[in-house]
Amino acid sequence: MPTWPEEALRANILAQISLTLNRIYTEWYPSRGFSFNITGSPSYDQAYVEGRTVFAVMERLTAELFSTFVRRSGDAEPYFTEYCDGKLVTCAGMKQWGTVDRANEGMSALQILRYYYGDRVQLATTSNLADIPESYPGSPLRPGSTGTAVSILQKQLSRIAKDYPAFGKPTLNGTFDDATEASVRAFQKYFSLTVDGIVGRATWYKISYIYVSVKDLAELTSEGEEFDAVVSAGAWPGVVLRQGSTGVPVEQVQFWLSGLAQFDSSIPSVNVDGAYGSATQSAVRAFQRSAGLTVDGVVGQNTWEALYAAWVRAMSDVGGTAWPGTVLRTGARGNDVRTVQFWLLLAAGNYSALSSVTVDGIFGSATASAVTAFQRYFGLTADGAVGHATWNKLQEVGIAVANNLVDPGVAPGQFVATLQVGSSGTPVRAVQYWLRLLSAYYSEQPTVTVDGVFGQATRAAVIAWQQRTGLTADGIVGRVTWQSLYTTATTLAASGSLATARVIPALPETLSPGDEGPAVLWLSRTLTFLAAWLEAIRPPEEESESFGDGLEASVRSAQDAFGLPETGVVDADDWAVFNAAALALLTATPLTARPEPEGVWPGHALTRGSAGPAVLQVQRWLNALAAVWIEAQFVPESGYLDEQTETALQSFQFRAGLTPLGIVDDITWTRLQDAAALAGCTACGTGEEE
Repeated sequence: MPTWPEEALRANILAQISLTLNRIYTEWYPSRGFSFNITGSPSYDQAYVEGRTVFAVMERLTAELFSTFVRRSGDAEPYFTEYCDGKLVTCAGMKQWGTVDRANEGMSALQILRYYYGDRVQLATTSNLADIPESYPGSPLRPGSTGTAVSILQKQLSRIAKDYPAFGKPTLNGTFDDATEASVRAFQKYFSLTVDGIVGRATWYKISYIYVSVKDLAELTSEGEEFDAVVSAGAWPGVVLRQGSTGVPVEQVQFWLSGLAQFDSSIPSVNVDGAYGSATQSAVRAFQRSAGLTVDGVVGQNTWEALYAAWVRAMSDVGGTAWPGTVLRTGARGNDVRTVQFWLLLAAGNYSALSSVTVDGIFGSATASAVTAFQRYFGLTADGAVGHATWNKLQEVGIAVANNLVDPGVAPGQFVATLQVGSSGTPVRAVQYWLRLLSAYYSEQPTVTVDGVFGQATRAAVIAWQQRTGLTADGIVGRVTWQSLYTTATTLAASGSLATARVIPALPETLSPGDEGPAVLWLSRTLTFLAAWLEAIRPPEEESESFGDGLEASVRSAQDAFGLPETGVVDADDWAVFNAAALALLTATPLTARPEPEGVWPGHALTRGSAGPAVLQVQRWLNALAAVWIEAQFVPESGYLDEQTETALQSFQFRAGLTPLGIVDDITWTRLQDAAALAGCTACGTGEEE
């Protein structure tokens, strides 16, 4: 008997998991006075019948997706993924029978979910699987109480006051002060609770119920719950944090860890709740291990500063955070506003004429004033709104200050002195930073250490750049070389992060059970990726640098699947076959890079070694131009940006009056798309045949 397509099943399982987690996250039932967290009624939740027959495919997919859920970008809560069968019952959310049609059209599970819930939804995975917690702090909150629970109470009352202004809006200071008590009393009186100004269980859950209601957190129209944390400029608080610690410094560490977890799969995600529990300790230990620090699960000054530096690097990627596409102005909220405020905070620390702001994700009058002052200082239109140009300059200044690339009062890119072997200081750091960034985009450009000392390695990198750009190759950074480095680096940085196929590490002679090291970890991750697409391959039990029994079993299954000798030992032939297959899947699957069905800019730069649908789109446009322009070059439509594609890009950029970088930034993407349309390529932007 035929079953539904697996991508349709995946989409349904993910929706069911997310809806259930939303019920638990919002404490939907406890806040209404019930003693349970979830029901077994299909009228409200997903029914579960113990002992009922379950198809094997559902067991496999449920095990695969158990720790994955749906949330919207910028929101913390699991999204309320309302769904119905679409035949007997209709709803505003996902139609279950409709998912079959979408899957048969070739959509992946994520594309199906976005079809019904919008482009903001994304998949999130957590390793924080535990018993269902209770948000009530365990004892009543009263005047004089302090801590995270009071902060949560004040945040919820503050938001409720938007709809019930008579309640008053307490200050979010973590202290149960007079204003908080007055707000609690007004709330209790309105909702017929005992008016004593004390937040016991009944008042706590009534406030939670109203907060969820006014924000629509349990609806498709959810206002969104932001990640809670106070973002600082990274100053060490002077207190060692360990299991049992609480408060804002713990929130700060958790906020950084939750951000890093999105970039480094070895770091588990954590809740930002201000309580240093075992999950936070595990995440800290994972970070310390990856950063080469003492692995003790304790955040002292070295770990704090390394965490902050790693977070800044992750948030700036190799080139920065791409323009979100929407002008931010008074009234805006969310993580993009938080990013702007963080950059403003950094800028204010380096330029005395600028004012500091609170990083709270709310674009209020203080943020607008700070933006206006920033725009005026850096010669932009001073309108208090963050458009594309202001975003890029904020990012440039923020990264420069965070990485110590500018002295106080000196603007990024401002030439101050000729630099050569023996020079030192902040301007040398700036040159080294730009060279390091450029080396990520140009494989032949040597990388350098950003240490502020102009040595022979820096000179060699400068000469390589001068040779590439046709400048006098003397290894000296005068005004012209300085401007060339600065202009090119900032142009690329404005295009967002860099999408590149990972560089495959060198294989030792063989990899055998008992071996350890980075190559083993690479093998483990490669087989995990292949197993997600090829049923014959058994995934490793875990991603590890140790070659254990689980990895051996996975290797044997892969060798059998690819017709290789089933030895359990990886030799050069096995290594080549596994990585070639992974690269082929990387190129073909839409989950490895954002698909562009309408030719939408993917939000990251593409360079030699990049792979995926975005590269394939560029190659189709280049070939559409080659069909009508004699001087243009045809390229293979492989989805892999090779030397031939890079050369064709440089040729196009030269003809279009762009800097011939051989890299696809946002401007090159737009010009290519427009030129292909003029050449008559009306369908190659959608992936359809002409």
